[in-house]
Amino acid sequence: MSRDRALLDRALERGEQDGGSVEFKERLLRDVHLEGGRRESLAAQLRHRLLSGDGEATYVVGVTDDGGLAGIDHDTFSESMDVLSLLAEEADAHIDDVQTWGIRSEAGTASGGLVGVARVRDGSILETDDEHLVVGTAGHVDHGKSTLVGSLVTGTADDGDGATRAYLDVQPHEVERGLSADLSYAVYGFDDDGPVHVRNPDRKADRAKVVEEADRLVSFVDTVGHEPWLRTTIRGLVGQKLDYGLLVVAADDGPTQTTREHLGVLLATELPTIVAITKTDAVSDERVEEVEREVERLLRDVDKSPLRVARHGVDAAVEEINERVVPIVTTSAITMEGLDTLDELFDRLPKTSQDAGEFRMYVDRSYSVTGVGAVASGTVMSGEVEAGDELLLGPMPDGRFQEVEVRSIEMHYHRVDRARAGRIVGIALKGVKESAIERGMVLLPREADPEPVREFEAEVMVLNHPTRIGDGYEPVVHLETIGEAASFSPENGRLLPGDTGETTVRFKFRPYLIEEGQKFVFREGRSKGVGTVTEVHPAD
Repeated sequence: MSRDRALLDRALERGEQDGGSVEFKERLLRDVHLEGGRRESLAAQLRHRLLSGDGEATYVVGVTDDGGLAGIDHDTFSESMDVLSLLAEEADAHIDDVQTWGIRSEAGTASGGLVGVARVRDGSILETDDEHLVVGTAGHVDHGKSTLVGSLVTGTADDGDGATRAYLDVQPHEVERGLSADLSYAVYGFDDDGPVHVRNPDRKADRAKVVEEADRLVSFVDTVGHEPWLRTTIRGLVGQKLDYGLLVVAADDGPTQTTREHLGVLLATELPTIVAITKTDAVSDERVEEVEREVERLLRDVDKSPLRVARHGVDAAVEEINERVVPIVTTSAITMEGLDTLDELFDRLPKTSQDAGEFRMYVDRSYSVTGVGAVASGTVMSGEVEAGDELLLGPMPDGRFQEVEVRSIEMHYHRVDRARAGRIVGIALKGVKESAIERGMVLLPREADPEPVREFEAEVMVLNHPTRIGDGYEPVVHLETIGEAASFSPENGRLLPGDTGETTVRFKFRPYLIEEGQKFVFREGRSKGVGTVTEVHPAD
């Protein structure tokens, strides 16, 4: 018997009792259970179950009144969870967790529908904090990005073999090879007593608990250091609404070409950045000093002012950090040197992104959840979104936008009723299949009147190119979460390394939502550059 199935069996064994916390429902439908006085009656019933369970109730959905496994289809289960969420809100409670199982039909197939167990807890759904920081990490492979983040969010020292990094590696082959191949996300927070750490990062409930308990949250978008995945790193730094960058440089290796490229991407986005020199336990004090000087030279070469926090203090770093001043902190995830300094910085640094404007979120990932349906995840770029909002999703490959509805919102495995700019969230959508959602699409309010864009004008700067850029040059353009091949037509016919000039950019395959002022990175092989959209042309 699986652990998950044991949870269902225990709920069925306990059964419905007048003074118990378990409730059986075959289904919950909007036009039946929310009409007339049913909503108030069912909310009162839920409140009774919560009181009987000391603030926690268990709803088994897809079963008969006597506990028989009836099973319901996916759409009906999703609607039942929507209705239960509304009833919980009426009872000043929230759905904390949902688990589902497929039930076999009489023919012996797994098409007999779903049965689910929903845990409902007392208290309204989390209100997120306006000072929630989002930090993007960057740096060369094996320089200790994920290990440093792992030690920060857990408050524990690494064992020297990357133990604190392991939970950030989201694919089995990444754990095996010790390399991260996709974006990972982590969270910790602060209250009046200091850092609020994640006890066991492998448990979703522990990460959700930090979101619930901390007065201030810090989310990390942990990117990829290996050169073959530079495209993924650019997506992490350009496609998220970041407040700060954290660039790591290993003391035993020093700045590399990848370090310079990642720094260039951070600077292209005008992101205030901290440099963490890692692995100081592995080298002498003299070597640490040498790497600090190398980092300072690297920063000065790109017209930035380095600020050693050990020399000038945290107060100076908090007051002076901006697009030009870059604090430098020496750290070790093994000895925990410098992590208290980073804690203090992340606790005190002001949020830089703003909530102004209508809701907008570029899709970074999509997936399907049993009993919930299609989920689009990404960082809220502006405005606010709530459960029940009606939105537009697109553009689709043909340029149209599709109407969808927000079923629910999750942030670091904690269900929330709304999300503001800067939050990394998963939004469950009604009205679209997961297969139709693509990275680079955008979610907008239904009343918006977006125009898909296939071609735009831009001012670009060529950072690196072996010869010259001419008409027909086809790099990959990274703008928000978009990563698409595009053709360049420079205004004067060509652009040389180091040049800044105007060019027409045309997406090769399909339109996207693009606006003036958006910044982007382009690359093709070892050729790289940055740009700003200056004018857009609606798709033809």
